[in-house]
Amino acid sequence: MKKQPFLYSLILILILWQVSTWVVQKNFLPSPVVTVQYMATHLLLLLKHMSISLYRILVAIVITVFLGSMVGIVTARNEIVDCAMTPLLYTLYPVPKIAFLPLLMLFLGLGDASKITLVALILFFQIVISVRDSVKAIHPSYFISIQSLGATRTQIYRHVILPAILPSLFTSLRISVGTSISVLFFAENFATQYGIGFFIMDSWLKLDYISMFAGIVTISFMGSALFSLLDLFESKLCRWS
Repeated sequence: MKKQPFLYSLILILILWQVSTWVVQKNFLPSPVVTVQYMATHLLLLLKHMSISLYRILVAIVITVFLGSMVGIVTARNEIVDCAMTPLLYTLYPVPKIAFLPLLMLFLGLGDASKITLVALILFFQIVISVRDSVKAIHPSYFISIQSLGATRTQIYRHVILPAILPSLFTSLRISVGTSISVLFFAENFATQYGIGFFIMDSWLKLDYISMFAGIVTISFMGSALFSLLDLFESKLCRWS
C-alpha cells in the first residue's frame, strides 16, 4: 500500500520537472531524461560519493543513538542530573551546530571525524530531549508494578523504559536526519574531495548542470533510503505501536 503513493509522488515530480524544462528552456535546468542518462553512465562515481556521505550519516546516527539515549534516560531518572543537564540542553540546543564546524576542524582535523561529529551534534540534542521526555512520561505505577514482581534493573529498562522511548526516538531521528543531510552537504564543501555534497557543489562551480542535478537526485534517494530504513527498524522494534 505504501509503494503506490510513493510511485505516484515520483511520477508527479518527474512530470513537473519535465514541464519546467520545457517552460524555462535553459541549460541550467536539464530534463529528467538527460539527468537519468547521466546517472546511468556515471553510476559508480555517484555511488562512491553517496556511500561516503551515507557512511558519515550512519556512523553519526549509531554513536548518537547510543550516547543520546543514555544521557536522556539518566537525565530523566536522576533529579540532580536533570537540574544540571536541562539548562545546558536548552542553552546549546538552539545554537546552529554548523557554527561549530571551524572549531571541529581545528580539533579533529579535516577528515571524516569533524564531519561525523557535526552531524552527531545535531542528532544528539534532539534525541536527548526526546528520550528524556519519554521516560518522564512513564507513569510511576509501571515501575511499582514491575518492581513488585521482582524485576531486576535490566528488566525494567528492557520491558518499561525501552518500549516507552523507541517510538519517540524514531520520530526524533526522522526529524533530525533531514537537517543532518543539509548540514553534511555544507560540511562536505570544506577540505574534502568526496561526498555527495562536494560532488554537487563541484559540478555547479564547473557549470556542469547535468551532473549537479544527478547529484541532487542522488542525495534525494539517499534521504529516502534513510527514512525507509528507519521505517523498517521501527516496524520490527515497535510492533505494538
